[in-house]
Amino acid sequence: MRRALLVLLVLGAAGALAFYLLTIPVTVPASALPDDHVPDLDNGKTMFTAGGCAECHAAPAGACDDLDIKDETVLAGGRCLKTDFGTFYVPNISPDRETGIGAWTTLDFVNAMKRGVAPGGVHLYPAFPYTSYQRMSYADLIDLKAYLDTLPSISNEAPAHALRFPYNIRRGVGLFQRLYVDGKTRAPDADASDELNRGAYLALGPGHCGECHSPRNWLGGTIAAEAFAGAKSPEGGTVPNITPSADGIGDWTEEDIAYLLEAGNTPDFDVIGETMAPVQENMAKLTPQDRNAIAAFIKSLPPRPNAVQKSKAKGETAGEEAEN
Repeated sequence: MRRALLVLLVLGAAGALAFYLLTIPVTVPASALPDDHVPDLDNGKTMFTAGGCAECHAAPAGACDDLDIKDETVLAGGRCLKTDFGTFYVPNISPDRETGIGAWTTLDFVNAMKRGVAPGGVHLYPAFPYTSYQRMSYADLIDLKAYLDTLPSISNEAPAHALRFPYNIRRGVGLFQRLYVDGKTRAPDADASDELNRGAYLALGPGHCGECHSPRNWLGGTIAAEAFAGAKSPEGGTVPNITPSADGIGDWTEEDIAYLLEAGNTPDFDVIGETMAPVQENMAKLTPQDRNAIAAFIKSLPPRPNAVQKSKAKGETAGEEAEN
């Protein structure tokens, strides 16, 4: 009996040690940041727009999950994201030093974006899409942080997340990061055009398109083999397949895709659904060249069948379902 108890204690201690070692935060060293880069606020604003920062972090006009925002520069947080893992409350990322990120250094910000680690070695939940943001360049992240620092400082403490077990064990996010986070900037494809590389960078990095349009496994990681082939929507419907397949948008031209990003209209004269509208509004603020680049990248994706069965949420129109 004593021997069995001792064995259990040893195994438990070994498991706890392994968990601790595997979940130690991995961070970017200060030496990785370019020391000669002068922040470009205009580019920082472009990254802010392409990244859709205001869609989540701007204070909602009404309830916590209200899509309407009063001012996209007031990044006080507070919106709630309802998921299969529980409810996430979006944090304040305004320059407030107490409740926002005003006290964060540029390196702190880079670690949050590239490694999912906040100051103090705190793992950030991947509801914050750093699995895509990690592909951004250091220069673009420095520019983005500089731009965020120019926005209004708002004092607002977001509520704590309300997650179910075991997802409420924040340290466990380190295991997720071992699988899905490497901190590597996306390298251009030497065989692709400059336009295609720009589109891939914007879509896979700041635009984080695959975070919504790809299905996820039980860990919350996107399934690479079904990337961009559609996913379940937190609202109960489906997010569409945007690969150039018969199930997706195979009959769309690059011009059709670029026009949807600019105006929100589909080739069959429908309009995009409610949850895509803020994304499209951001894309409309990009240059025509950037929208064309994103369209070229989307059109270059490998065609895939729908990853999920389409369903219609209560009160949702057919047009909204198709373009949610």
